[in-house]
Amino acid sequence: MKILFAAGGTAGHINPALAVASYIRESYPDSQIMFVGTANHMEARLVPNAGFEFKTIEISGFKRSLSPEAVKHNFKTFFNLIKSSGQSKKILGDFKPDVCVGFGGYVSGPVLEEAVRMGIPTCLHEQNAFPGITNKALAKLVDRVMVAVEDAAAHLDAKGEVTVTGLPVRGELLKADKEFSRAQLFIPENKPLVLSFGGSLGAAPLNEAMFDILAENAESGKYYHIHSVGTNGLEYLEKFEKIGFKNGKKGTVEVRQYIDNMDVCMSAADIVIGRAGGSSLSEIEALGKPSILIPSPYVAENHQYHNAMALVNRNAARIIEEKDLTSARLKSMLDGLLSDSAALEKIGENAKKMAVLNSKEMISEIILSLVK
Repeated sequence: MKILFAAGGTAGHINPALAVASYIRESYPDSQIMFVGTANHMEARLVPNAGFEFKTIEISGFKRSLSPEAVKHNFKTFFNLIKSSGQSKKILGDFKPDVCVGFGGYVSGPVLEEAVRMGIPTCLHEQNAFPGITNKALAKLVDRVMVAVEDAAAHLDAKGEVTVTGLPVRGELLKADKEFSRAQLFIPENKPLVLSFGGSLGAAPLNEAMFDILAENAESGKYYHIHSVGTNGLEYLEKFEKIGFKNGKKGTVEVRQYIDNMDVCMSAADIVIGRAGGSSLSEIEALGKPSILIPSPYVAENHQYHNAMALVNRNAARIIEEKDLTSARLKSMLDGLLSDSAALEKIGENAKKMAVLNSKEMISEIILSLVK
């Protein structure tokens, strides 16, 4: 059995694909699995590190601008689009997969389109509540479509059946125990823990809004708080040092550059504050965590806003759009939730109801059902 995965661009596309591929490899040791991506994005590192064969094509997205730089980029993208079709056809012809799976990113487009032309069974997974242009087009061609949240189905004119499968969540996070995690972090029973982060790179607007909140709580000690400024947020670590933080710590507040034990921190948390990427929301849902979501407005199709609203409309989260984000508004919402245990519990319960805990098994089953 040969399976080809096309995924690229961000960890949010690649890691769920790797989770599914790893599950299939464990379940069917004789299977042959190949990934197709680009040479200049995260997949070029993550996929080989996971032990999978990896091939590359040249592909990029179009820029919605008429600036000289954007026009030059779009000309290159147009020619890469033509080239990538030929590259995809050669990879598919050489590997001869039984099924081809798209997990998002521009790379999925030419690979799945060529697979359809060659009569290879195809399927794709859409992780956002509002699908991107590539997956909207591919949904009309492929045999099966999988979506992380039900809301996405309304935006797809799919040729085949659409199935809600959720998004795979890391096993160590699903196994994490809240009380054990709190003990690891030395959080006393009578104090809530707030976890906040803006993704691995960080988010300057969130760091700005959080600064006064963290500084005040470091003095008052009303609750425990772990915040990540991200790998691009070194300047904020320096700002905290100037107001008395030692090695990122002061009172009940800890500020880190990066959270490398997310399974422990998120399982221990009573409320999570962050962006609204598909992977983060799947983890929040899986653990049934109340959250305040601040969607990034800088992503394609503004999909993080739609991701967040899928929870907000089910009373499973609260939202502050970045254009409305201030330290005062965030503090007011956070304090309000922390002082209302019943509301906090209900939001967490509703988030948990949205979780699909057997996501990688469901996705794998659909992929394997297409193998002739």
